[in-house]
Amino acid sequence: MREAEVELRGHIIDSLILPRVFAAIYDLDGEFEILEFSIGKTKSEHSYAKILIKGKNEEHLKVLLKEIQKMGAVIVEEIEGVKLAPAPADGVLPDNFYSTTNHPTYIRLDGKWVECENIEMDKVIVVKNGLPICVPLRKVKKGDLVVLNESGIKVVPPERSRKREIFEFMRSEVSPEKPTTSLVKMLAKEMYHMKRKNEKIVVVAGPAVVHSGASEALAELIRRGYVDVLLSGNAMAVHDIERSLYGTSLGMNLETLESYEGGHRHHLMAINEVRKHGSIKKLVEAGVLRKGIMYECVINQVPFVLAGSIRDDGPLPEVITDVLEAQDAMRDHLRGAKLVLMLATMLHSIAVGNMLPSTVKIVCVDINPSAVTKLTDRGTYALGIVSDVGAFLPQLVQELKNIEREAERMP
Repeated sequence: MREAEVELRGHIIDSLILPRVFAAIYDLDGEFEILEFSIGKTKSEHSYAKILIKGKNEEHLKVLLKEIQKMGAVIVEEIEGVKLAPAPADGVLPDNFYSTTNHPTYIRLDGKWVECENIEMDKVIVVKNGLPICVPLRKVKKGDLVVLNESGIKVVPPERSRKREIFEFMRSEVSPEKPTTSLVKMLAKEMYHMKRKNEKIVVVAGPAVVHSGASEALAELIRRGYVDVLLSGNAMAVHDIERSLYGTSLGMNLETLESYEGGHRHHLMAINEVRKHGSIKKLVEAGVLRKGIMYECVINQVPFVLAGSIRDDGPLPEVITDVLEAQDAMRDHLRGAKLVLMLATMLHSIAVGNMLPSTVKIVCVDINPSAVTKLTDRGTYALGIVSDVGAFLPQLVQELKNIEREAERMP
């Protein structure tokens, strides 16, 4: 057998980090022995465990260590520092490169643990000017020093909150039986306090926001200052503009639910209006577009990224049709986000989730429970609210109004 000692520190019991480490070792047919174990005696005091990991051979031990390393285990004798190797060509990695998680990650450089910048899952770490930076494979240049999957790496998974708050629900199962009304009230309080602290809130929205009749609620969220960035696609923007110009979405009147004869042309007419003027902003400046989600973004100077799809009609001039350019634009606008609200869009939600560190609070609202399940299966921690976004958004806006009124009454 081959052996190695690892350490775990923090709230490793109530955050379920320690049980997950044990389960991973069992699942991989390894063995362990607890050498030291101390439990924090107070709410704020950390726990500590030193564990001897036993593998059948050198390769088996490496597999065990790599798996539990993702959960926060640190090899005790790891003092030699991280190992680096130059990239052999642009967009090509050296063998045995380290693939990141979405958790805060540190590498040991010159005897110190240094935190990696811009952490995302399934990327690599490059050391530039003495600083570790997380980058996509395609951005690695020949000669860049890439972190290898061997030693000198420490991952710090998020711990359970020490106070009662909405995001205690994040690790629970996705279920339509969760108390949606209570969750909306708690989310509204969280957003109100975040706004007061000028913390960044990003909204990811799908076309169902418009189809379900919730576009005015999202527009009001933007108008009230609760949205700092909007990420979406061509479809949501087109249907929002169609509704604003013609009162329809996909040719159907959302008030009467009646379909207009020839109304299916309305979405093309909306695209054509924008293209005639040159951009959504110019359509607003011309006084043609006077309400809606995109109107509020322009008027309130809220940046938006519209990522293209192979299914798009048009598309609108602002739509970024190169998927890699869209990725980069989304990444830029996600920097510094504290809360991401994902509304009825599975593909955009999963894409954005992959770009976020695990420290960002995420709320995913979808009528389909599998949308949240797919998101969390990729390693993203998210609070899932199984609800029709058409009912959820107006309720959220109303709760925010209630909180604001209460705050105004306070002396």
